[in-house]
Amino acid sequence: MKLLKIHSCFLVVISVALLSFGCVEEFIPKTAEFNDILVVEANVTNEMKHHKIYLNRTYSFEDETAFAETNAQVMILEDSNNQYMFEESEPGVYTSVNPFNVLSGASYELKIAMKDGSSFSSDQMTLPQGSAIDSLYAERITNDFGEEGMAIYVDNINAQDDSKNFRYEYIETYKVIAPDWNSVALVNIPQPVCPRVIKTGREREERICYTSDSSNGIILASTDSFDENRVKRFLVRFVDRNNYILSHRYSILVKQYVQSNAAHSFYEALKQFSSSESLFSETQPGFLEGNLHSDDNLNRKVLGYFDVSKVSEKRIYFDYEDYFPGEELPPYADPCQRAAPKIAAGHSSEPRCILPVLVEMDLVRYVTDNPDYTGPQSEGGPFITVPRICGDCTVLGSTEIPAFWEE
Repeated sequence: MKLLKIHSCFLVVISVALLSFGCVEEFIPKTAEFNDILVVEANVTNEMKHHKIYLNRTYSFEDETAFAETNAQVMILEDSNNQYMFEESEPGVYTSVNPFNVLSGASYELKIAMKDGSSFSSDQMTLPQGSAIDSLYAERITNDFGEEGMAIYVDNINAQDDSKNFRYEYIETYKVIAPDWNSVALVNIPQPVCPRVIKTGREREERICYTSDSSNGIILASTDSFDENRVKRFLVRFVDRNNYILSHRYSILVKQYVQSNAAHSFYEALKQFSSSESLFSETQPGFLEGNLHSDDNLNRKVLGYFDVSKVSEKRIYFDYEDYFPGEELPPYADPCQRAAPKIAAGHSSEPRCILPVLVEMDLVRYVTDNPDYTGPQSEGGPFITVPRICGDCTVLGSTEIPAFWEE
């Protein structure tokens, strides 16, 4: 996950011009000073796979997205002799040519050569010791804010005294069932003025879908201040019971990264620095130092961290009925208000077509016939419809069942 890309707009030495405004005026922050800096996110693990490294540029408040750093040469040196080469698989994303995994006892160094001739290197890093996730489990709770929902907890007993720092990521996957799905579809038949709308059979399955979302925050745990080197009931994710993603079947894959003290300190600072409370506080931290540096200009800054970590993962599944038996499902992603759009409005020779346009733009789905429709003079049209999202789950996900999915 591209954490640094998400947060890189905050990681610049800037002054925010606070314009004079009253209590009802909109506050629009503007970048008064901006430094164009390389942002590196590089995390290699003990997993045997094609690893990815992300290179971007910092961006200001006024920009919507980061700019990818392209045409760079990227490699990782193992013990200063073995080389793992990376190639640009998409703008700003560099993927290892061959799969590899980092090994205990070896040292690793990231090398980046830019298209402008500049180059950057990391400190030499080694793989921390550490154990795998012991258990991943869900509980129905009411949190400190009085919100009821599902808590996802991690337990981990680490026998290695020098591994006390952990970072977590998750990917949640859930089943979506369109509440107003119907096997009937609406199609337009060309007519001189407004197309005629008729019913036909649905050509594809749009009732049951699956959606996956990744964590986009920094989730950290440390046992440094504990008597025991144990992570117990650490909350990785809380899902409010009114969130539609819990409505049917839910799964979450949690990854645990064992980190060095230096890596943990960097991510902890990054998390605090990029929070809204820190961003607008009176005291702003300075430049966030990582373990990367310029080879040819000590004054040239680079943001990011080359992390070598040990990873483990676990997945769990549960149904809404498992924890909320007989209770009402959460509200769907849309209110699914029903309507009976008229065929057209106006009485001129060129009326304004309504329902045919909605059908042509794929904005509605058929529910049933309108029992109150008696003809063009009726208040509504011939069909009851809902927004497409309510009858077509592909607005929210894919009908393809994930390879890992279990019922």
